[in-house]
Amino acid sequence: MSDQRHVPVMLGEVLAALKPAAGEVIVDGTFGAGGYSRAILDSGADVIGFDRDPSAIADAQPLVKAAQGRLRLVQAPFSTMADHVSGVDGVVLDVGVSSMQLDQADRGFSFRFDGPLDMRMAQAGVSAADVVNTFQVSDLTRIIGLLGEERHAGRIARMIDSRRQRKPFETTLDLAQAIETHIGRKPGDKINPATRTFQALRIFVNDELGELGRALFAAEQVLRPGGRLVVVSFHSLEDRIVKRFIADATDTGSGSRHMPQVAAKTPAFEKLGNAVGASEAEAGINPRARSARLRAAVRTGAPARDADLSIFQLPKLPSLRVVQ
Repeated sequence: MSDQRHVPVMLGEVLAALKPAAGEVIVDGTFGAGGYSRAILDSGADVIGFDRDPSAIADAQPLVKAAQGRLRLVQAPFSTMADHVSGVDGVVLDVGVSSMQLDQADRGFSFRFDGPLDMRMAQAGVSAADVVNTFQVSDLTRIIGLLGEERHAGRIARMIDSRRQRKPFETTLDLAQAIETHIGRKPGDKINPATRTFQALRIFVNDELGELGRALFAAEQVLRPGGRLVVVSFHSLEDRIVKRFIADATDTGSGSRHMPQVAAKTPAFEKLGNAVGASEAEAGINPRARSARLRAAVRTGAPARDADLSIFQLPKLPSLRVVQ
């Protein structure tokens, strides 16, 4: 099943943590271009892949055929995996936007190309253009500031409001150039001033943080005892959610010498080593790998907990709807 067209980030580290084997069933919760799935199929394990992007499902049909029944794809958010599978041996999540989506100008995820200001992974619902052109300045400021960790969020939001009154934003380059012109760019600065705003809009439009939190609890439901959860994240907001989930899921309630003991409980997971990043060699070849962080855990026999997104302390954001 080998295919060299797409090598996902930290593939070797993912396989080492996941340990797929013949006869096992692994959920690839973020199928994308199928890089992890191909490697898992090569190991002998079967794969159930999830992707909410209809293009990803359509493009993968030749691989489905070649896998001869060992690869099943589900067009749905990975947060819904518990509605489709149970008792699996592993779940792997490569969080965020896929390289395939970034490379398609008409999807509007990147300002490397000029395209419609879209960013919708599922190709439905509220677009980035809807947000930019209709949301109040205060809401734009919160979105850009909290999800993009952009210190100029207020300035950018006010600029957007001023400009859209004359002409709505329609394309990626239009927005990116407006931000760069307004904020400026220091000589030698390799990071485009629009980068954090684009990240924020993409995360908001796709509810990526909420989806990740729900997916982690869904993985807890579908993994059998001994099953492995492996998550690769790409920025601090994602990694913080994964870290908090594993910390909460591995908590025994035993307390410490500094804190009073609370009722003991059987943890839902056992932590599998410490977080690891991509190797220097991989980061040198693939810029996307530079910020990658892998965390893993092994499912115990404890009952699955009810999903409690409050443990993630997600930022409070406006409703994901077009403002009339």
